[in-house]
Amino acid sequence: MTEASSSFSLQGKRGIIIGLANEHSIAYGCAAMLRQLGAKMLLSCVNDKARQFVGPLADALESSLVVCDVEQDGSLEALVDAAVNELGEFDFLIHSIAWAPLDDLRGRVIDSSSAGFSRAMNVSCHSFVRLAKLCEPHLSMNASIMTMTYLGADEAVAHYGIMGPVKAALESTVRYLATELGAHGIRVHAISPGPVPTRAASGLQDFDVLMQKAIDRSPLRRLVTLDEIGRLAAFLVSDASSGMTGQTLYVDGGYHIVN
Repeated sequence: MTEASSSFSLQGKRGIIIGLANEHSIAYGCAAMLRQLGAKMLLSCVNDKARQFVGPLADALESSLVVCDVEQDGSLEALVDAAVNELGEFDFLIHSIAWAPLDDLRGRVIDSSSAGFSRAMNVSCHSFVRLAKLCEPHLSMNASIMTMTYLGADEAVAHYGIMGPVKAALESTVRYLATELGAHGIRVHAISPGPVPTRAASGLQDFDVLMQKAIDRSPLRRLVTLDEIGRLAAFLVSDASSGMTGQTLYVDGGYHIVN
């Protein structure tokens, strides 16, 4: 990770980041940048197998790691309990998980199964609502809550499948949570990165084509980095963004402005 500016600090900020998969995951990019800037956090991964691989990453970030499968009853509750015991209250939450059954993800939306669509919505969208609800009593004034989305929420992106409607629901959820929690000073945002080669993205068909298209057509003519995504998350955690809420913020080299 690149060295962060010494004039910008998140010292004293505490929070939860869920979705650590490996050193290429967006959750890791955010965690590494926030830790570099002084924040303390509790991290989660999906199962014990993943823990074997990401445990050293959490150790390097001096952060506790908890297994949390949002499809398992009580798993999110246990995660939040662990975070409360360790951190007390929270200044930020970063939700960076998304999943859909492969058959539904790679097929047409019109052919998607009810069960597959429901599971994708539960894991990728409603888990964000549940996390926010569980943490609400423990959020500090001016806390910042974030989730990760993608341009496919607004545009019909080839091979993005049911994740397009799911991400559209997630972005709408951000706006409603921002409205409901704003009176308590709590801010809610969606971060929309351009395509980055994460494990989750590898499930998409022709993802290499999608990345090349972003390079060819975005104004910056390149993919964004985990550092750049992490820096946007850090800004949203910081008091510098205290007057903002309810937005989808793009970090995609400007690709979203190109027709």
